[in-house]
Amino acid sequence: MAKNRKIEVKGREISLYSEKSDDYISLTDMARYRDSERTNYIIQNWMRTRSAIEFCGLWEQFGQ
Repeated sequence: MAKNRKIEVKGREISLYSEKSDDYISLTDMARYRDSERTNYIIQNWMRTRSAIEFCGLWEQFGQ
């Protein structure tokens, strides 16, 4: 079962999830800092950036 924790960053709560040896952080919670009504738009735009694409490529390489 996943363990849920929260941290506070700049007055906002960010959810952290841990399951076995894997840790996850909520992108939605982070996007709420910028625009609480349109978090999906914030994440979509971030996923199109060069740095996000490079990060995902490196992440895939580490997973193999």
